[in-house]
Amino acid sequence: MSDLQDRTLHYYRQQQSQPGWFDLLSLMINGMLRNAGEQESHAFLQQMGEDLATRYPLGAARTVADLEAQINQVLARFNWGFVDLAPRETSLLICHHALPSGDGQMAAQKWHQALGAVLTGLYARWLRDQGGSQAVPMLCEATDSEATLNFRYQM
Repeated sequence: MSDLQDRTLHYYRQQQSQPGWFDLLSLMINGMLRNAGEQESHAFLQQMGEDLATRYPLGAARTVADLEAQINQVLARFNWGFVDLAPRETSLLICHHALPSGDGQMAAQKWHQALGAVLTGLYARWLRDQGGSQAVPMLCEATDSEATLNFRYQM
């Protein structure tokens, strides 16, 4: 078993989820998708991610490792998994592991897209607050794993 798989399994074993909260969240997201449509719902969820980043700001990070540690501190408070940051020549790759799993009532793809929208807003805001540009897009990329999404801050 790889170190990443060990970390993911360890996280899931420690994760606490209160009955009812995921049910409510799933019902709300499904209701938004049905009533407002996918595009409008994702825009709203992305804005909620930005608002969440404002409510839980990060301190000024001096290094990528510091930024990763600060993000993981906040995600741990939420029981939302953890990230590995990988700087590239013209981008920053954020690999979000141990995503909260849905309640099984919503299709996994829709759940990931909804979480991806929230996390896109969250990460984009945090990086802008670190000095990033509003013009630099934050892109959510699906992976082969049900527990991982990648986000690319492409410069």
